[in-house]
Amino acid sequence: MKIINRKATYDAQILEKFEAGIKLLGAEVKAVRLGHADLSGSFVRIVGQEAYLVNAKILPYQFARPENYEPGRTRKLLLHKKEIIALKSKMDGQKLTIIPLSLYTTSHFIKAELALGKPQKKFDKRKTLKQKTINRDIEEALRGKK
Repeated sequence: MKIINRKATYDAQILEKFEAGIKLLGAEVKAVRLGHADLSGSFVRIVGQEAYLVNAKILPYQFARPENYEPGRTRKLLLHKKEIIALKSKMDGQKLTIIPLSLYTTSHFIKAELALGKPQKKFDKRKTLKQKTINRDIEEALRGKK
C-alpha cells in the first residue's frame, strides 16, 4: 500500500529525496497497511538529534480500542545520526523544509519517503501549473498525429 501526499509537489520544489523508517504503534501499522492515512499538511521537524513527523493523520484501526488514540500525534522518524546532521545543515543554510511525499510498505516495514524542498511562492505555483498544461497540450497533439 502506498499513501501519497499529492499537495507536496505543488507546494514545494523538490530538490532531494530520501527514505526513513517511522515508529508506529501496532494499530497504526494495520491502519497504514489498509491505506487509512493522510499526509497533507504534514512536515518534518528536527529537534536536537531526532527527526519527527508532525501533523500526519493516521486514522484509527476499526478493530482496535479507541481509548487514548490521537490520529494527528507526532511520530518519530528513524534516521541515522549523520543523515540528521546533514539534513539540519542543509535546512539552516538554504532555508529548505523536509516534506513527506509518501508512506509505503516494504515486506516487513513501513517507510516514509521524504524530500528536501524549497517552498514555492504563489507566482511560482502558477508558473508550474501553466507549464504542466502546456506540456499536456503538446502530448495530446503529438498523440493525435500518430
